[in-house]
Amino acid sequence: MGEITFFFLLFTLFLSHFVALSLAKRQGDVLGNFYKAKQKKYSSIDKRYFKAALENVELDKVILPQEGLKEKDWIKKLPGQPPVKFQQYGGYVTVNESAGRALYYYFTEAENSKSLPLLLWLNGGPGCSSIAYGAMEELGPFRVNSDGKTLHRNHYAWNLAANVLFLESPAGVGFSYTNTSSDLRSPGDETTANDNVVFLLNWLERFPEYKNRDFYISGESYAGHYVPQLAHAILHHNKLANMTLINLKGIIIGNAVINDWTDTLGNWEYFASHALISDENFLDIKKYCFSDYNYSKSKCDRVVELANNNTDNLDIYNIYFPLCHDGNLTKYPKTPSPLQFDPCSDNYVHAYLNRRDVQNALHANVTNIEYAWESCSDPLFYNWKGSPVTIIPLLKESLANGVRVWIFSGDTDGRVPVTSTKRSIQAMNLTVDKPWRSWLHGGEVGGYVETYKGGLTFATVRGAGHEVPSYQPARALSLISHFLSGTLPPGYY
Repeated sequence: MGEITFFFLLFTLFLSHFVALSLAKRQGDVLGNFYKAKQKKYSSIDKRYFKAALENVELDKVILPQEGLKEKDWIKKLPGQPPVKFQQYGGYVTVNESAGRALYYYFTEAENSKSLPLLLWLNGGPGCSSIAYGAMEELGPFRVNSDGKTLHRNHYAWNLAANVLFLESPAGVGFSYTNTSSDLRSPGDETTANDNVVFLLNWLERFPEYKNRDFYISGESYAGHYVPQLAHAILHHNKLANMTLINLKGIIIGNAVINDWTDTLGNWEYFASHALISDENFLDIKKYCFSDYNYSKSKCDRVVELANNNTDNLDIYNIYFPLCHDGNLTKYPKTPSPLQFDPCSDNYVHAYLNRRDVQNALHANVTNIEYAWESCSDPLFYNWKGSPVTIIPLLKESLANGVRVWIFSGDTDGRVPVTSTKRSIQAMNLTVDKPWRSWLHGGEVGGYVETYKGGLTFATVRGAGHEVPSYQPARALSLISHFLSGTLPPGYY
């Protein structure tokens, strides 16, 4: 039995354990469930290298009239929102008129919007909401209070550095929808990227002032696939159109799924190096689960179970962070801390986004679904049709086309840990330009950074879990600000 077979078995055992442990569905749980399905012996998921559709975008067919829609999308104020000085918009962009497929977006301009670039944010899963996570728990301008009714300012929101566009993708995620049921039975990486391109082309018609603005794509977790795939599709269609349809300048991904094999090995290395499992347990896992010579299914099962038992009762997304022990809503909002993320925030966001007045204000749920809105969509990841084992070729393609690539990693994440990301970058066989150094924020180490010839930068964020802007908002804002400006954060270089 070859090492790839070992990997499929091991990844399935490892991730299914944490899915079973989880009390609430999060994007990392969905990632675990998805990989469990992906690595089944007779999985229907296509794992070949990603490639955009070969045909050119027929602009006269995919770009629909957008007159007056921007004004209709303007959000005067969200329920329970504190006063702000920036504009926000929310609404739907049709990406396939005949199928009735429309993607929902939420857009927060910067106060000085004309001088700053446009940044798209995508969450992962696959099948999880960029509004629930990115906008409401990570880098958006507001966070939901413990009463599930009111909001407080996130003073480290990324619209201090860019005009930030949150997209619910693909159709079936969050508030995005389709009137064609077969769309929900055949989603995948390729259809997601193609719909995202069509979304952007139409959105830029609706907001023409951003057409020539520098454009960046960001995201985390399974968006480690979405972001470079969308960059690939943009480069592809720009080339075929012989013009700049979308002015792509750079991509940045955090705690990202990059390369299945190195991602998995790095997981076990992280647990061992952080004393979550013993060195003996780690050596046994490598011996009985990864070695052609010593492989034993029964022994592999046993040593993996031992490792799983030793990592119970942890928040795997931030191994040093407390669990949510009481997620009940409160009558009055608890006093929030600007730098301390509330572990029960998922519950507050779920309550807030299921309020009819909130949905009306966001111009969301226009089809009036009869079931509760959820942060992650079960049908999508169970029916996913395409997920390559690696996106390394696409990262190299972006670099070759002059698109800057940054990869960042919260160093307390156990879902896609820093050891996995380091191994995946090593698999790219790049040459180091500026070696490993600390970068500084507020007079102390914000993390560590290394740059490579060709334009790739890798940075860690100290003390951050899987959702980096949730746990270390100030450091995350510093990092994205330097990425957008094309500079490295201050340090010793």
